Amino acid sequence: MKKQQGSEFFSAIVAAPFGAMGIRSEAGRVCELVYLPPHFAEKDAADPVSALAAEQIARYCGDPDFRFALPLAPAGSAFQQRVWDAIAAIPRGEVRTYGQVAKHIGSAARAVGQACGANWYPLVVPCHRVTAAGGLGGFSNHDDANGFHLGVKRWLLRHEAAAGYR
Repeated sequence: MKKQQGSEFFSAIVAAPFGAMGIRSEAGRVCELVYLPPHFAEKDAADPVSALAAEQIARYCGDPDFRFALPLAPAGSAFQQRVWDAIAAIPRGEVRTYGQVAKHIGSAARAVGQACGANWYPLVVPCHRVTAAGGLGGFSNHDDANGFHLGVKRWLLRHEAAAGYR
């Protein structure tokens, strides 16, 4: 396997239809999931929790109804956790706008967008299900000059058969 620069930061890297997912784990918990471009080579899991995360990511990529059950390390502020809880409650195949999530939790759309971008556990906390009022919106706090992250968001929404993205 060709060693990819940056791969040493991950406990595992799993191929995905949109590129790859980097998995970081520590002390028996997943610490972070990262969308990676397709040039990242797969990396075998360094520990059982990374192997579990890799298996579950592969299952989700094959079945949009798959539900993750991973030990996640605590992350984020109390506000971010409120946003992530609201996002996790959005059913597969549905989307909400940043404004709708903000209204639901009593906040502002921009703050919701920032919390979405700070999500340590994409796929598990499906921030891709949150869009701008007038379109796709941003994704993962990236300026996305090459379009990779927005391409991931489009793929995920199509995979989940979200209205308007089929």
